[in-house]
Amino acid sequence: MRQLTATQLDEMLRADPHQRPIVIDVREPWEWQLAHIVGSTHLPMGEIPSRIQEIDPTHPTVVICHHGVRSLQVVAYLQRQGFDNLHNLMGGIDAWSKDVDPSVPLY
Repeated sequence: MRQLTATQLDEMLRADPHQRPIVIDVREPWEWQLAHIVGSTHLPMGEIPSRIQEIDPTHPTVVICHHGVRSLQVVAYLQRQGFDNLHNLMGGIDAWSKDVDPSVPLY
């Protein structure tokens, strides 16, 4: 399983728009409202199986959560469904707040 640091994700998001990954945030709605990466897609973990068709299996995708545990589970699930262009954000939104964008609240 491929993993990224928050700094690596930041570099990818600053790259050519045609090469930027899709960022899927699998946290609960209240968590998303509290703190999220601008431009990310909110798709709660529990809704992944019923909304899997919304995820492009050919486009690079980074899955995030609070600390990286739920997103790791979602990446494993998606891999079992045939997705292979996936990354997990190590440390989740917490690492993003600490290492990239301190304006994103910690919780």
